[in-house]
Amino acid sequence: MTLDTSDDLAAVMTEVAATLAGPLGLDKTLDHVLACVLDTVPGITQASLSVTTRDGRIETLAPTDERVVLADQLQYKLGEGPCLEAALSEPVVESADLATDPRWPQYGPGATALGFGAQIAFQFRAEPHARGALNLYADEPHSLDSETRALGAMFAGLVAIAMGWARHEETMNQALASRNVIGQAVGIVMERYTIDPDRAFAFLVRISQDSNTKLRTVADRVVADVITKATARSTT
Repeated sequence: MTLDTSDDLAAVMTEVAATLAGPLGLDKTLDHVLACVLDTVPGITQASLSVTTRDGRIETLAPTDERVVLADQLQYKLGEGPCLEAALSEPVVESADLATDPRWPQYGPGATALGFGAQIAFQFRAEPHARGALNLYADEPHSLDSETRALGAMFAGLVAIAMGWARHEETMNQALASRNVIGQAVGIVMERYTIDPDRAFAFLVRISQDSNTKLRTVADRVVADVITKATARSTT
């Protein structure tokens, strides 16, 4: 299904809104967000989350494919790689070409053998000690760009919100600054259905998945629909 008209959008939004009566489980929310990453972020083919535990271990959550699990585990085993560095120390860690990156002489060839050419990881954290990383993988080297970085940062903030690792207002403002139209759509959904920011974003993700429509397209149409109706009212 694709969303061709405002009526189509309204029908899907009404249907999805009915599903928000019950609580969204964390696992399902994270799965939705990472599925949306693959649908939205340019060049990205796989994604996962690396989360630190109280006993010092790092675990992978919400992987989009078994291949990304193997890549994450290889980094944990070797003690090197973007997702490990982002989860433990650096805010953003990027490798444009894993095969030739001198920072990770063991992990680079291993990632290449798994079919990955580039990778970027974004840290999210809860003070003072809990940290995690959103790991984005690309099959082709040199396939990450400014939009990849902007959207990746946004999704990392939303993951932090979903996990309760950040204050809603502060992180939502920072995350959505890189993608104004999605932020506007989230605000519209929040007002229309009286729900909080992470549930409003999950609402948009569900529409995107259920209608097989890009998240950016859904957001554009939500905002355009409101503007069209407001314009119509002002001229009557």
